[in-house]
Amino acid sequence: MGDKQRSESPVVVVANRLPVDQVVAADGSVSWTRSPGGLVTALEPFVAGRGGAWVGWSGKAGDAPEPFESGGMHLVPVGLSEDDVDLYYEGFSNASLWPLYHDVVEKPEYHRTWWNAYVQVNRRFAEKAAEVAAEGAIVWVHDYQLQLVPAMLRQLRPDLTIGFFLHIPFPPYELFTQLPWRYAIVEGLLGADLIGFQMPAGASNFVQLARRLHDLPAKGSTISYDGRTITAKAFPISIDVADFESLARRPEVVARAQEIRQELGNPEKVILGVDRLDYTKGIAVRLEVFLELLEDELVEAPSTVFVQVATPSRERVEHYVTMRETIEQQVGHINGVFGSTSGPAVHYFNQSMPREELAALYRAADVMLVTPYRDGMNLVAKEYVAARSDNGGTLVLSEFAGAAAELKQAYLVNPHDKDGVKKQLLRALRAEPAESAKAMKAMRRHLAKHDLEHWAGSFFAALQAEAQ
Repeated sequence: MGDKQRSESPVVVVANRLPVDQVVAADGSVSWTRSPGGLVTALEPFVAGRGGAWVGWSGKAGDAPEPFESGGMHLVPVGLSEDDVDLYYEGFSNASLWPLYHDVVEKPEYHRTWWNAYVQVNRRFAEKAAEVAAEGAIVWVHDYQLQLVPAMLRQLRPDLTIGFFLHIPFPPYELFTQLPWRYAIVEGLLGADLIGFQMPAGASNFVQLARRLHDLPAKGSTISYDGRTITAKAFPISIDVADFESLARRPEVVARAQEIRQELGNPEKVILGVDRLDYTKGIAVRLEVFLELLEDELVEAPSTVFVQVATPSRERVEHYVTMRETIEQQVGHINGVFGSTSGPAVHYFNQSMPREELAALYRAADVMLVTPYRDGMNLVAKEYVAARSDNGGTLVLSEFAGAAAELKQAYLVNPHDKDGVKKQLLRALRAEPAESAKAMKAMRRHLAKHDLEHWAGSFFAALQAEAQ
């Protein structure tokens, strides 16, 4: 760990994944391609523009490749063994923390072996960040997989300014305190100078925990700890609005949207759901509601069709396998009863789709149905609004998605209340075009001001202010 390496990076991002994906060619040669995804787009200018580094896992189990340069950034891979992936990532991160932080929609599992792996892997990330950060550097740590890194890093490098951002919801005291390692997680996060959450409720949940669990003095959004002041605040994440809008405006995307409607049999109304296949997303609720509307003859197929895109996810976790089977059974049942020779009532895709195709689907849909039981933000809702430069379409949105606080003109629903969802879905399907256009314009105005750059910029500015 020579000084040369340390002095290289005045800004360091630490995230579970690197901003690039490893591609192995037929001849065995390895190359890297930039990852799709909002976070990379948001942070790349901050890191690259300041000669910064990004610490993360390559996505492949095994030894870490040597650090390398890409896109103006110094990329520092962290190695994860098969066991690490199993215990730290699939285990503690995705089967303990994920369900706990999403209102215990599924029951979290707590295993000491998972926790021990989480501690070890977090230490590895912290050590790598400590090696590459310049004296007095700003380090920005991301998400629930790395909640112990801030405190570990502060121990190694007290000269650093450390920010942490949680991309998923942060639970209330009553839920969080189930966690056997609750003290350690809170202490881990308290290593940061600034802790960012998607929603004000997440920030106040954390402040309350620090006060009640650790008996720390707290005032408003600040906590006093270890001779320092820590700020916990909401910074709602967004998308690159201009980029997504220009994609959706492309003539070939607009033409594809028309084509999609034709392929669906030119229905009067198209309802769309786009999600990662996850039990928090409330996909089954939508299917039940659509089935009931068909049974009650409030909508008819094929004049109203439902398109659900469910991107495969975490297929090694048992919950996800059973959930996929349940959804496929529901789709089969609806189509068995209400499909016809002219086509199914539900078009279901368990596959990843390119951004162009998604943008075209957004343009083609009359109603976007977003019904998570709990979601940190939900960027699909924001993508739909960004895609609708024609001011067409209506958005039905769960009040338990972070996006509901911003997209106030959507038809808000409680996904636990099926009658309520039915009522709002019908309202959205029957909305007057002028009324829909007015709501869409208002949501688009908000998004244009609060885009991805605004999010990254405001967090980074707040973190720099802590460094003063």
